[in-house]
Amino acid sequence: MATTTSTAADTSLASVTLEVADLEAAHRFYSAFGVYTYIRLREVPEAHSTGFRGFTLALTVSGPATVDAFVAAAVDAGATVPKPPPAKSLWGYGGVVQAPDGTFWKIATSAKKDNGPATREIDEVVLLLGVEDVKATKQFYVDRGLTVAKSFGGKYAEFAPGQSSPVKLALYKRRGLAKDLGVPADGTGSHRVVLSGTADAFTDLDGFTWETAASPAPTAP
Repeated sequence: MATTTSTAADTSLASVTLEVADLEAAHRFYSAFGVYTYIRLREVPEAHSTGFRGFTLALTVSGPATVDAFVAAAVDAGATVPKPPPAKSLWGYGGVVQAPDGTFWKIATSAKKDNGPATREIDEVVLLLGVEDVKATKQFYVDRGLTVAKSFGGKYAEFAPGQSSPVKLALYKRRGLAKDLGVPADGTGSHRVVLSGTADAFTDLDGFTWETAASPAPTAP
């Protein structure tokens, strides 16, 4: 009987590349925002996209003042705020900005009060993919070798980070993610994000593309 050879053991997230229309402008924005070291940028003018692109990048920071500082830095650099300004909630304090290239960023903290002045330190960066079926996509990635670190039924799943990537990968219901950002869930065209991993290139169940970590991902000088 034939057996199936799995490449799962070799799979992990190595880096996250954002495809942008203007590389120099994106470099200036992300440097001013303070997240440039967590992502790569690739200039792809022809990659058309409209509306919600199906993902967001989330920053976890120490306190509300730091949330406000990152939001202010993003807005000063050209970002827009798609929902009301940062505010308290049941889980903490947070806000959302949309970069000039269209990427959504959520900045949040579990703390509702500050224990010190604002900093520019980031505790964690998570790439949230909006998917139609969290359970099915979670299993897809498990079959490719990713390890589940957290899972909440069909609503959310988070994978253990790869050794070479500063960004964690997580899954969220697409419509729930759009609602959290304060934008319509509709969107067409390219996701404008590419994940690099240690296995062969592939495309997941929701059209997010992976390339091998050895593939070039140009950034601004």
